[in-house]
Amino acid sequence: MKGSREQRSSRASASGGEQQSLVQKSLTTGLLRYWAAGLILLFTVHCSLFTSAYALDANKKMLPNGLTVLHAEKHNLPIVMITLIVKAGPLDELKEKAGLANLTAELLDEGTKNRKSAEISEEIEFIGAGLGASAGSDYTTVTLSVLKKDIEKGFEIFSDIILNPVFPQEELERKRELIKGSLKQREEDPSFLAERSFKKEAFGEHPYGRLVEGSAETLSEITREDLLRFHSKYFIPNNAILSVVGDLTPAELNSLIKKYLDSWKMAELPERKIHPMSEEKTKKVVKIDRDVTQASIIIGHLGISRDNPDYYAVSVMNYILGSGGFASRLMQKIRDEMGLAYDVSSFFAPNKEKGLFQIEVQTKNESANTAIEEILKQIEKIRKEKVSGEELSGAKAYLTGSFPRRLDTSRKIADFLATAEFYNLGLDYAEKYPSYIEAVTKEDVLRAAGKYLDAENFALIVVANQKKAELKY
Repeated sequence: MKGSREQRSSRASASGGEQQSLVQKSLTTGLLRYWAAGLILLFTVHCSLFTSAYALDANKKMLPNGLTVLHAEKHNLPIVMITLIVKAGPLDELKEKAGLANLTAELLDEGTKNRKSAEISEEIEFIGAGLGASAGSDYTTVTLSVLKKDIEKGFEIFSDIILNPVFPQEELERKRELIKGSLKQREEDPSFLAERSFKKEAFGEHPYGRLVEGSAETLSEITREDLLRFHSKYFIPNNAILSVVGDLTPAELNSLIKKYLDSWKMAELPERKIHPMSEEKTKKVVKIDRDVTQASIIIGHLGISRDNPDYYAVSVMNYILGSGGFASRLMQKIRDEMGLAYDVSSFFAPNKEKGLFQIEVQTKNESANTAIEEILKQIEKIRKEKVSGEELSGAKAYLTGSFPRRLDTSRKIADFLATAEFYNLGLDYAEKYPSYIEAVTKEDVLRAAGKYLDAENFALIVVANQKKAELKY
């Protein structure tokens, strides 16, 4: 762990507490740092109340080496947040080397040509910064969070792990065993078993159907040479997006880039692998027997890609069906009326290629059949009948009203700009998002549900005491 390394789940929606943690870490350097930290903390609380969600005022430029740079000045706090997206992930791995992209990311800050792992950790800790890297389904992310006064040192280390990692053999062995241990431990979690099985059934042989971390078997096949080749091939400036948000002027940013990234040379873009995705419509049922009192159930199928023009209609439809918390139909029916579960939710998770639609619920073994039956009824209902005006307006109000929370810290903005650029949404996406949602009609919701939901052909995963559940599916 280096400083306050962010976990992968927080990449898209980190909390404002990260800004506070940057300050808190700096207490170790003396009374002056302590005083400054307290001042920054007060500013964080005060200024977060006035964050404007729709005025990012970001600039974009392409450097001669092909690196896309996004920059939003924010001088309300002496903090700089940096997000780098490298267009490399599981889609670029061989099946037998699954986990290569993730392992590459995990080892970036475990040793470079200029620093050993311990030195990187100590230097980052000394300046109270946060440095992290992780791989997702579509890309790899490297992040830096640093106080303005330490930006020079922070950016130097940040650039060093991107350009000069050496993937020491001893660190590779250590990290590999840690990941294997984590995967083994997660085998005890019914929700993990259900999720892993669902992805495999929905995506088939497509890389999205594998765990980003790979498996114990594939991890054992990855060598240091594999890591070096993967890094050399994909970690090139014309295959990356740099997003910088915070207390930094364009001139200051240009100076840092020239000083620390000037040696990052353009190279031939790697050929994108084509991974066919099965469109076969069929019902698949997987029953996993475990001695548990609650059945973990996932039901769903392939979803949509992020660039699908129906993304916004699907978002509204899904809110009404199951992602709207207590306002959703699934929650009202299965929890409130039938008392079958504490929580039930639906998700549309889009990727660069097709994503997933899934509904998750945990219920008593004995009520598994009833819960599944009701879920399928609700899917069929929203496919056949128009939603009410109240449901439509409620979904729109929530989706547009909650959007500012996705942009209420500099960290979130840096991540948002980078991902918006990756998915080609445009610099003005934040301003346009409300209008996209407001334009959705009842007819759009009905059409989207009819096109993208299926109550006949789906993957059903049930982790339960199968004897007690007596599934009829």
